[in-house]
Amino acid sequence: MWDPDGYLQFAEQRVHPFYELLSRIFVEWPRRVVDLGCGPGNLTAQLARRWPGAVIEALDSSPQMVAAARERGVDATLGDLRNWRPRSDTDVVLSNAAMQWVPEHAELLVRWAGQLADGAWIGVQMPGAFDAPSHAAVRALARRQPYAKPLRDLVLREGTVVDAPVRYAELLLDAGCSADVWETTYLHQLTGEHPVLDWISGTALLPVREHLDDPTWQRFRQELIPLLAGAYPARPDGTTLFPFRRVFVVAKVGKSS
Repeated sequence: MWDPDGYLQFAEQRVHPFYELLSRIFVEWPRRVVDLGCGPGNLTAQLARRWPGAVIEALDSSPQMVAAARERGVDATLGDLRNWRPRSDTDVVLSNAAMQWVPEHAELLVRWAGQLADGAWIGVQMPGAFDAPSHAAVRALARRQPYAKPLRDLVLREGTVVDAPVRYAELLLDAGCSADVWETTYLHQLTGEHPVLDWISGTALLPVREHLDDPTWQRFRQELIPLLAGAYPARPDGTTLFPFRRVFVVAKVGKSS
């Protein structure tokens, strides 16, 4: 179950990739802008400020996130982005930190490219840190008892979840788009007693939490703390450096002349 408040704990750090993505989409007056995986709507609201003349369409699969977005005045709809189809006036499709949860996201990009009109834009940002020490620690701990049994059916994602940038570029070029694909590793400076645990508790640990009862979950968290502290030691000034890789995919439908 998604927790909008927990996700927004690191809102300042999570907003940077959104603006980097937005800066590479060069359209002035889109008719309809779609935010797929809109989350709590804090960033969706920025789309209306950038493109005040556009209809803003927002979708998320979490009832909690949709409710939080609506509280911010975003007209969000509950739904699965895999079932989404663009309307004829859709000029921009955005998905920020959502499509890594969808195994077939590469196929979706190609499908959308075929459904959108020439001149439309697709912009996607996905975390690509699944080989990071934080994720490796979660996977290692999940294989131990007493966690292995309740987590036996849970697939903990690894580095293959998000492809190399060249793969997305090839797919979109073959689909008749112009493509701008890159990756960035952000070096976040986190504060707090257990900042990396707090960070992944709002995202990567959610599937683990759903499979464990409360006492087992609390024990899992406590055993994870020293693993994360060893991988991400606090600096003398109290901050913790947390590298985080992200992959960006921007495409314009119809190759530029």
